[in-house]
Amino acid sequence: MEHISLENKTILVTGAAGFIGANLCRRLLKDYNVKIIGIDNLNDYYDVRIKEYRLDFIKDDPHFTFIKGNIADKEMIDNIFETCRPDIVVNLAAQAGVRYSIQNPDAYIESNMLGFYNLLEACRHHPVEHLVYASSSSVYGSNKKVPYSTEDKVDNPVSLYAATKKSNELMAHAYSKLYNIPSTGLRFFTVYGPAGRPDMAYFGFTNKLRNHETIQIFNYGNCKRDFTYIDDIVEGVIRVMQGAPEKKNGEDGLPIPPYAVYNIGNNQPENLLDFVQILSEELVNYDVLPKDYDFEAHKELVPMQPGDVPITYADTTPLERDYGFKPSTPLRDGLIEFVKWYKAFYM
Repeated sequence: MEHISLENKTILVTGAAGFIGANLCRRLLKDYNVKIIGIDNLNDYYDVRIKEYRLDFIKDDPHFTFIKGNIADKEMIDNIFETCRPDIVVNLAAQAGVRYSIQNPDAYIESNMLGFYNLLEACRHHPVEHLVYASSSSVYGSNKKVPYSTEDKVDNPVSLYAATKKSNELMAHAYSKLYNIPSTGLRFFTVYGPAGRPDMAYFGFTNKLRNHETIQIFNYGNCKRDFTYIDDIVEGVIRVMQGAPEKKNGEDGLPIPPYAVYNIGNNQPENLLDFVQILSEELVNYDVLPKDYDFEAHKELVPMQPGDVPITYADTTPLERDYGFKPSTPLRDGLIEFVKWYKAFYM
């Protein structure tokens, strides 16, 4: 592995107003002497106020430059690489969400495929030290073998979102092989925390319970998710940024692709019903919901949704082996941080 110092580097972060992107920028600006160019199109897939809230923490930092734009805009991307010459690229811009991909497939092809292709082309013409990009646990589809290992075959995506993420890994592999671009894909597992995405279950459940609506628990509650706290994800990304796959040649004299893929998950799947239980307890503890709230009356167990999977479970052994890191924030601790933020933001 090639060690990369972040000191005095120019880092391009796409999706900089997103949940992971904004937290990553904030941490890099706080702990490292870096220059960050952040791109985000601030689309209204969810409440833009949350994106603006995240940006508020970083937008005035003299080492941060924000560009409102879409990575599918090739001219803009080429221009940024031409003028800013990033040393490291972290691609977190993507149209997220499994269910949304069923109603709005165009958004996924534009951002997740065309946008990523533009970045690969730019890295080809303006070589970078490391391209790190977001993949997703959804690439595992409905694999029966758990925990999910990056060695597993992932050829059967169950949603278009998952198919676009798998395509990113394949495209990155081809570009790594052809142009010797060091690239690392990160398969994130159910990321949660303060100022997270409102389309995620913990956030949606909280909104619904506050509005006295019924929450639907899929697969009759027989779902397990490897919930991974945002700070753990950010720590993992920063460690990976500093260790790029090594450039070396094979016996045939041709480059072996400097390419890697890792899981970043909590390695501890939680049953959805337990998760709802913990969330509801903390919503009462922090006075987001009244003490006498009737949770049973607002819960409905329903069948599985198209595109969903019954379990996500990350094998994080390679991440531990290569980067000495494993996410470890307990679910209750993470949900408490979310509930405290939710109360401050909405109440």
